Amino acid sequence: MSKFLGEFDCKLDAKGRMMIPVGLKKQLPEADDKGLVINRGFEKHLVIYTRKEWNKIVDDLEKLNSYEKKTREFIRYFTRGASELTLDSAGRVLLPKALLEYAGIESDVVLSCQFNKIEVWAEAAYNAQLDNEPDNFARLAEEVMGGAGRGGDE
Repeated sequence: MSKFLGEFDCKLDAKGRMMIPVGLKKQLPEADDKGLVINRGFEKHLVIYTRKEWNKIVDDLEKLNSYEKKTREFIRYFTRGASELTLDSAGRVLLPKALLEYAGIESDVVLSCQFNKIEVWAEAAYNAQLDNEPDNFARLAEEVMGGAGRGGDE
């Protein structure tokens, strides 16, 4: 599994193309030949996966019971707009217009690496989200990470 690291500021050109930053491109060796997949995130942002990671997600979705209405709805909304991204010769990817509109992305973009995926945010939305950091981040960490068997030290 790929584990991406970093946060990158980017700009879209007039056609909706984004240059993949060099520091991130080094972490994506398979992007040139196997491609990437971009999809809507759970909040108003986009998510980029390697093809390998996307295939794992699809495999999990295929195991769900499609006779249940909630499952069908979830799959429909989750995969809505999912598109392949291909790097051009200049190292750029063309982001689909419908996805850009969904995320409110016009020009300034932040790529935020989150383990096996890369979140794509409109810069203003990303900064607004970070401005809402909990008053007591240590308490949140304890609630999320402090469970039995974690054995973590500060």
